[in-house]
Amino acid sequence: MEHALDLRRARLAVTYAFIVQGVCFAALVTRIPTLKERFDLSDGELGLMVGLVPIIAGVGSVVAGAVSPHRGSRIVLRAMGPVVPLGLVLVGLAQSIPMLLVGLVVVGFGLGSVDASMNIQGVRVQDDLGRSVVASYYAAFSLAGLVGAVLASFAADSSLSLAAFFAIIAVVLIPGQLALGHLLLPGHPSEQAVRSEAGHITWRPVILVGIALMCVYIADSGASNWSAVYLNDGLGSSEQTAALAYGVYAFMTMVGRIVVDRYVDRIGPVPLVRIGGLVAVAAALGLALAPSPLWALIAFGVLGLGICPAIPLAFSAAASHDKTASGVAVARVNVFNYAGFVVGAPLIGGIAEGVGLRWAFFALVPVLLVVPLLARHFRIAPHQAPDDVVDGAVPA
Repeated sequence: MEHALDLRRARLAVTYAFIVQGVCFAALVTRIPTLKERFDLSDGELGLMVGLVPIIAGVGSVVAGAVSPHRGSRIVLRAMGPVVPLGLVLVGLAQSIPMLLVGLVVVGFGLGSVDASMNIQGVRVQDDLGRSVVASYYAAFSLAGLVGAVLASFAADSSLSLAAFFAIIAVVLIPGQLALGHLLLPGHPSEQAVRSEAGHITWRPVILVGIALMCVYIADSGASNWSAVYLNDGLGSSEQTAALAYGVYAFMTMVGRIVVDRYVDRIGPVPLVRIGGLVAVAAALGLALAPSPLWALIAFGVLGLGICPAIPLAFSAAASHDKTASGVAVARVNVFNYAGFVVGAPLIGGIAEGVGLRWAFFALVPVLLVVPLLARHFRIAPHQAPDDVVDGAVPA
């Protein structure tokens, strides 16, 4: 009974970590038009600037993956969680390109380390519960993204400065991080377990899942970083309407993820990822052909519905090949997330600079076709995580 209570509390703490990440990420990407205008950036310059964040985030994910097997993902998540909202404040205060770069570096490193550690924690809770729950975390992330986008839309239409908006977010969210951090699962695998034969990770399926995840995140970077710009600059919508584009995308992603966990056990992860990938391909075509902001909003929603299964199930699939539950496979597959953003942001920006955002979204069609082709590698290998953990951890 006590163990079950610990798991419920840990699940709450992990869910809150995803909520904070979702609000902060949405708050940043939906105010990109404001940053573009403040610093008079072209589409290409904006793409390079936005591309910096996932590069630094990849570094943060690798660092978190290296530290977690030896110190525990709880320590990493508790230490780095507040860095993301504080980094947003730095971005909001920036009055020059160098100051903006500093803020984006802080946000990027925080995003990467938190992404890796909260996914490691989430998979540990899932393993102990014995049922799929990872998608529920991402549903919370999407709901938080919706809230963040709506708040950003109101802020964009008000006299509230960008710095004040980001500061309010930090003041509201950080106390919850500090209060719930101790509920995360402690401990990590023993050094003997990590070095044993069971500690060897089967990297081929992890890498193939990572490639599919990278393709998904190339599309996700289009929706996250360019949806508002596309509606505002490409289709002539107001800034307030443009800010809602990511909200529609996040809402439909959330709707899909609410039911993903339920259907993983019924039909399996492979059909979910394959069908979702085909839906996402259709959505990319819809974006390229959208005749008005309304049709683009609908297409962004369908895109969110299509890619929603692949992201959480990629971490479950990767973790199933890490018999010691060290978190290394989860952290490494998370790097493909940022590889997608590194490719996606400059790709969309570069094509937009040359021939416009409409053709940039059309370029996502062949990229997203990779997802259904690699869907079979999302099969979750059955395993039982070992009880060999240290630091008084609950078995993971």
